[in-house]
Amino acid sequence: MLLMIFYCELFVYRITAQASGRPSVVNIGALLSFNTNVGKVAKLAIKAAVDDVNSDPTTLGGTKLKLQMQDCNHSGFLALAEALHLMEGQTVAIIGPQDAVTAHVVSHVANELQVPLLSFSATDPTLSSLQFPYFVRTTQSDQYQMAAIAEIVDHYGWREVIAIYVDDDHGRNGIAALGDTLAAKRCRISFKAPLSVEATEDEITDLLVKVALTESRIIVVHTHYNRGPVVFHVAQYLGMLGTGYVWIATSWLSTALDTNSPFPSDVMDDIQGVLTLRTYTPDSVLKRKFISRWRNLTDAKTPNGYIGLNAYGFYAYDTVWLLARAINSFFKQGGNLSFSKDSRLSDIQGHLRLDSLRIFNGGNLLRDSILQANMTGTAGPARFNSHGDLINPAYEIINVIGTGYRRIGYWSNYSGLSVVRPETLYSKPPNRSSSNQRLYSVIWPGQTTQKPRGWVFPNNGRHLRIGVPNRVSFREFVSVKGSEMTSGFCIDVFTAAINLLPYAVPYKLIPFGDGHNNPSCTELVRLITAGVYDAAVGDIAIITNRTKMADFTQPYIESGLVVVAPVRKLNSNAWAFLSPFTPMMWGVTAVFFLAVGAVVWILEHRLNDEFRGPPKRQVVTILWFSFSTMFFAHKEKTVSALGRLVLIIWLFVVLIINSSYTASLTSILTVQKLSSPIKGIDSLRSSNYPIGYQVNSFARNYLVDELNIDESRLVPLNSPEEYAKALKDGPHKGGVAAVVDDRAYAELFLSTRCEFSIVGQVFTKNGWGFAFPRDSPLAVDISTAILKLSENGDLQRIHDKWLLRSACSSQGAKLDVDRLQLKSFSGLYLLCGLACLLALFIYLMQIVHQFSRHYPGDTESNGGSSRSARLQTFLSFVNEKEDEVKSRSKRRHVERTSYRSEDEMSSCNSNRKHIELSSNLSLDSDTRNCNGSS
Repeated sequence: MLLMIFYCELFVYRITAQASGRPSVVNIGALLSFNTNVGKVAKLAIKAAVDDVNSDPTTLGGTKLKLQMQDCNHSGFLALAEALHLMEGQTVAIIGPQDAVTAHVVSHVANELQVPLLSFSATDPTLSSLQFPYFVRTTQSDQYQMAAIAEIVDHYGWREVIAIYVDDDHGRNGIAALGDTLAAKRCRISFKAPLSVEATEDEITDLLVKVALTESRIIVVHTHYNRGPVVFHVAQYLGMLGTGYVWIATSWLSTALDTNSPFPSDVMDDIQGVLTLRTYTPDSVLKRKFISRWRNLTDAKTPNGYIGLNAYGFYAYDTVWLLARAINSFFKQGGNLSFSKDSRLSDIQGHLRLDSLRIFNGGNLLRDSILQANMTGTAGPARFNSHGDLINPAYEIINVIGTGYRRIGYWSNYSGLSVVRPETLYSKPPNRSSSNQRLYSVIWPGQTTQKPRGWVFPNNGRHLRIGVPNRVSFREFVSVKGSEMTSGFCIDVFTAAINLLPYAVPYKLIPFGDGHNNPSCTELVRLITAGVYDAAVGDIAIITNRTKMADFTQPYIESGLVVVAPVRKLNSNAWAFLSPFTPMMWGVTAVFFLAVGAVVWILEHRLNDEFRGPPKRQVVTILWFSFSTMFFAHKEKTVSALGRLVLIIWLFVVLIINSSYTASLTSILTVQKLSSPIKGIDSLRSSNYPIGYQVNSFARNYLVDELNIDESRLVPLNSPEEYAKALKDGPHKGGVAAVVDDRAYAELFLSTRCEFSIVGQVFTKNGWGFAFPRDSPLAVDISTAILKLSENGDLQRIHDKWLLRSACSSQGAKLDVDRLQLKSFSGLYLLCGLACLLALFIYLMQIVHQFSRHYPGDTESNGGSSRSARLQTFLSFVNEKEDEVKSRSKRRHVERTSYRSEDEMSSCNSNRKHIELSSNLSLDSDTRNCNGSS
């Protein structure tokens, strides 16, 4: 019954296909190398996919795929011949070529005849859609694989790698992509070791011997499976798979492990601890079903038994389905299988029969249909970005150990290194911060879990050439005796640091300079970039233009430019007690003393008898009270709350002023003082005096370029003796006003010359370090050693051995003790002033309120004379003692009360008389009325 239904549906689809103009068969081809790991798996996967497509009539609407496979045997010439043979048969698309070499050759034919190529394994990044528009890569480009390797290298802090690669399109272009991605992370390929495609074991041995003599121990192997195991076998024989080495193999190794597992034990021994990448294919139902079918496919169709399924098998299977869906879309858009002659081929004469080749007229439409595909296959989503690459590139990172391997993490173009599956991270915002980049622990070659340093000093018999400045002055830092003997502070620091390294560093110190003048350290650093020296050791200041040419270690001594000038001693004089304060400070302090005394007098005048009396006495009281507070010797007591508030704040200010004055005066009278007309770089810059500097020192460029000092003012000096003579002569006798030099030189110069001193502050901040070529790992290790020397005290002991002197600065000499400025006490004065103003304001409000209560205004008179009289009354009221005002006010109140009582009594008497008179009059009237009526 089921067979009847299936055949009925198939009959319907065929009728529909014929009605729509679809052909019953579409020719497709495949170019493989059958005897390779990828070719063996791809051959089975492609056949299975074609069978699955043809057995599903819904995919192509009844049209069948007719597949023709050709074996290229890794030959570009055979690939070209087979491709031409396929295209003679009106092939609409070719699956393959399998490798980059044949893909480059066949892509030119595809461009001419407009036949799309769908390669599931040619990972060469240069097979771009711009140069080869008909080449479609249905796997991940090596551009992403090399980005993953670069991130691994950067993750572990390595900076240089060695690339071993097969010298063909696949190897060269892949390593070029690796170099670009490493450069983006400030890493580089230090040595490239190309192999011929058919390199013998002896040739590989010679090449690996060169690799072993280099510095880097990070080795990337990008080759084919037929040469890769030989490389590891020879490396094992040479001892290059021991502790300290890191081997990273590209996906060829994981492909071989998946296809030929289990590996022979001797082969597994050769790759212990190696890292390799495998194209990541997410888990899915389709993938699991295909894996379950795979053993049946290999058992039935391969004479040698089971073949392991690698990642390229998934991509080969999906490529057929992708092509089938694109052909179906091609027909739906009105495409048809039509071919036309190529006029340029028709003109070629000969027996090749090239005129039989035809241009596929619908090739452009079919290619666009392929690039617009959107499907999910066994290898995951199959969609292309604008560059023609599959979306979501990702790799598994595998560590070969024991008889198998273990996954230590993943890399994806979306989130970098992670121990979480890439598809889990696609739903989250991308986070490529260094703290989020993580891998599981690795068992490295030599069965160690400790991360290898990644480099060693090259074991090629060559000593490290270290340039040392041949100084003629300040030889305590660097002293060259003959061509072999070198000593000094800088040399001892370098030797001590080298001795702390966990590996031997053979080196040779080479003097730089003519021995008559101090050499230029900038030129010495430049010679490192030119390859003359491998490093530079000496009194080399770390400045901007030098850091652009080389890498420097951690500074081993602090330094910076200072000004050295002649100084003279200052002795105390009769007016030394005025020195602690500036004139402005003295003036403001005196004003505040008087102001506070006046404020307290105003607040206490109406309440306190001690602040009353004749005007002369009151003035004397104000002055006495003001200045006696300086010694807390005032006898007058304050009784008002506002007066006490002001006095408390003022006494606190006086306490601070007295303490500061005492400390400053003590320093002035007990500490030796030095004076110089030059106060620092600012005063030197603003003057027109000549300035000395050390020959070939960076101080000259700094003074000219940064401070804009005219070159005519600069005088070159070559030794401490010349420094001393020029400073003693001074600017008026052909000498200099000051010398600008590095602090380390200045301190050594001053250690025996107390008539000079450093004036002002250090106006540049830098240090001395050892110079190495860019990205040199030795610079990092030397820096670590210098820090250890500093922590254990050895650096200070070396300093004391060479540079410790009875320096004049140890005598406590100072230049012009700084006076106390007004700004140092402005906050205190502001607080006191606000307190005084607030107290006066409150006091004024109280006085006005009392005056208005005791002397109410005259509402009848508004003239000027009345206002003048009232002002005089107010001033008299303010001058009166408050007790007198209150007693007078009380008497007035009593008098007003008595007057009011007398008025009320007289009013009552008059009312009584009026009543009596009225009553008498009424009685008389009544009498008269009575008499008349009678």
